[in-house]
Amino acid sequence: MHKLAVVTAFILLPCALLAQEPAPAPTGPLEIPRLNNPVAESVYRAESTVADQTDVAVTIYNNNLALVRDRRKTVLMPGEIMLRFADVSQQIKPETVSLKSLTEPDALRIIEQNYEFDLMSPAKLMEKYVGKTVRLVNFSTEIGFDEKDAKLLSVNEGPIYQIDGDIYLGHPGNVALPEIPANLIAKPSLIWLLQNDGTDHDVEVSYLTGGLGWQADYVLTLNREETLIDVEGWVTLTNSSGAQYTNAMLKVVAGEVNVVPKVEEKLRGGGAMMKAAAVAPMREETFAEYHLYTLPRRTTIKQNESKQVTLLTASGVGVTKIYELRGNEGYYMQRIPPQPEQSVTVFLKFANKQENHLGMPLPGGVMRVYQEDQEGMLQFAGEDRIKHTPKDEDVKLKLGNAFDVVGERVQTDWNRIADNVYESEFKITLRNHKQQDIQVEVVEPMTGDWRILSKSHEFVKRDSRTAVFTVPVPKDGETVVTYRVQVRT
Repeated sequence: MHKLAVVTAFILLPCALLAQEPAPAPTGPLEIPRLNNPVAESVYRAESTVADQTDVAVTIYNNNLALVRDRRKTVLMPGEIMLRFADVSQQIKPETVSLKSLTEPDALRIIEQNYEFDLMSPAKLMEKYVGKTVRLVNFSTEIGFDEKDAKLLSVNEGPIYQIDGDIYLGHPGNVALPEIPANLIAKPSLIWLLQNDGTDHDVEVSYLTGGLGWQADYVLTLNREETLIDVEGWVTLTNSSGAQYTNAMLKVVAGEVNVVPKVEEKLRGGGAMMKAAAVAPMREETFAEYHLYTLPRRTTIKQNESKQVTLLTASGVGVTKIYELRGNEGYYMQRIPPQPEQSVTVFLKFANKQENHLGMPLPGGVMRVYQEDQEGMLQFAGEDRIKHTPKDEDVKLKLGNAFDVVGERVQTDWNRIADNVYESEFKITLRNHKQQDIQVEVVEPMTGDWRILSKSHEFVKRDSRTAVFTVPVPKDGETVVTYRVQVRT
């Protein structure tokens, strides 16, 4: 009698529990599960595994969704047949599956489809044998027998056995099962009942699956003069779908593809970046309202793997460092106390244009900035997340707050002219403790209708709600900005 040995971790009380070991894989051919259809009970049965695969292509979207196209050679008999299509994703969306014959498209039709995902595991096998007889094989003779038939009463919070009228709470050994219970399988599989009017077919199966995701990651190296950056873009892939995609054609789609709302896990970030090799970047093309990026060479995406492939490389990209002191809309409708140490935020800004050695639509992701210190060693200078950025648009990255640049704001006057009209006057002092001259942008968000009544420096009306003063501040010096504004809400 064939036995499948499953190791358990339990011994008699009051001894401590032993560590559980995984069960060995079953041997011999796997039985194709039966469809719940009497017509299918006597039809010819066939099986297709990843060994029959001739090609696979994977397109990964931003929202933890991927399209898999799996091509295989199948050996089929004419007439009604049952085909077990194994080695598919464990997170497949069965309602999205499509099967077509590449050999004779009109000769192969689906009558019925099932997705089998009740996979074998020690816990599942034990659950199937509750109320049945199993054989216990001991590691020692302390309990009086080497092998003994027992009835498995329960597996809740540990197995309970009945042997010759006695109740055993676990035992120090293995459980031997006579056979694999029905409807348990080793791999998730699609089971089709097909009508085949031809013979053998090259088939393509496509489906959507969860568990595959991607994100863009960028490494930016800033020169000592803070005027140029080198950009290395990576696509970080994560596969937890339960399947491996060997030598796959890979595409990723940037953009939010609309799907029926469902809670999805967020993509986990990748590891540290290495300098990109001199390889061809991903080919980019417009697709519907999105951008499609194709890896120029095939790659293997293993289960439970995070891998990175080159998206782009660019050198000598012109960049501007910006110091920004930002106000608040609430400053104008009330008296505010002096603010002696306002943070000055540091940004990097560059144009995503071809003449600036870029000009490719940039998928949303995290840009990490590094800069050499005086010994020539790269040090981390900050990071920021960008949205999907079309070509010919600007990228602005927040690096953090300046250490040597400080702002001070004092409201020197405030009046309520009418129920909805206010006048405020401000004195903003900018102190620069760096060894070089800088410019600071004083960004003042306004509300309602506003007009500047007087000012010490010129400003730009960036939009209907924002005034920007660009102020030079000398090294080891300070600059004072004053202005008076009327706001009507």
